Amino acid sequence: MNRRSCLAFLGMIAALPASAPAQQRNVVRRLGVLSVTAAEDAIGQARSTILAEALAGYGWKERDNLRIEWRSGGADRARIAQLADELIALKPDILLAVGTPSVEELRRRTTTIPIVFAVVTDPVSQGFVENLAHPGGNITGFTDYDGPLAGKWLEMLTQVTPSVRRVFVVYNPATAPFAPLMLRTIEGAARTLHVMVEPAPVHDAASIGALASRKDGAILVLPDFFTLANRVQLLATIAQARVPAVFWSRTFVDEGGLMSYSTDTAEQLRQAASYVDRILRGAQAADLPVQNPTKLELVINLKTARAFGVTLAPALVALANDVIE
Repeated sequence: MNRRSCLAFLGMIAALPASAPAQQRNVVRRLGVLSVTAAEDAIGQARSTILAEALAGYGWKERDNLRIEWRSGGADRARIAQLADELIALKPDILLAVGTPSVEELRRRTTTIPIVFAVVTDPVSQGFVENLAHPGGNITGFTDYDGPLAGKWLEMLTQVTPSVRRVFVVYNPATAPFAPLMLRTIEGAARTLHVMVEPAPVHDAASIGALASRKDGAILVLPDFFTLANRVQLLATIAQARVPAVFWSRTFVDEGGLMSYSTDTAEQLRQAASYVDRILRGAQAADLPVQNPTKLELVINLKTARAFGVTLAPALVALANDVIE
């Protein structure tokens, strides 16, 4: 090739469009996040920070190549529905739903925009996915519950002195549609543990306050965004009754509850970020399996135990990942 031909060839290359990787670097993708917690809630703020940091670790940075539309429902189902409308109208590249109501509202509005979920219970029976290994459709993500967990909660309450013989299971039927599944597991474990189980549904401040009269047993609080949003009153009521209680999230224990055995929510959000990354790079939600929790943590508040006049079995305390003195 002579000099003139070489220069012409180089000029032709310079005139070609930028390569695909270079184009990708210049494209700002849009992620819509819908959470059941309130924006001002410490939980919601912590989750936002964890998610943003995890996404940055995969190269997706806010105000650089990723725009995140944050929406927080504050445990208000009507508000969550309204925010779902807002996010769909923005036509994001992908959606992240934190909590069951967020998934429910988003899936009603789109079958094409990929949805990754986190902190969701039993997505198969709720109709979010066809099965865990092959979700089908446009939804996949990470669950916060596996079958044996509910039995473990009950077993923990039997390791308390004075002995527990009756357990009240607290949840809101309107916001915890998966409660019957858990109750079946709890009732099965109760027969083995020789404990009486009684559902104690709550739906407002009055029904939560009524739990103060349940002084002849212990309390087991099921996963439910309603109980999380109303945790201040719930914890105050349990403290008034001075009964042992086990919770589905360590947040309750950090704020004065006795003990919890739960998934690591921070880890779930980091895992969700990995799926967001893979989908933004071309993967299909239908091909990414739904994953059950692999990391669980037992948290115990010994300060609360002393205040309630209860003693926890040394073997249980020894298993704790974190003990609050």
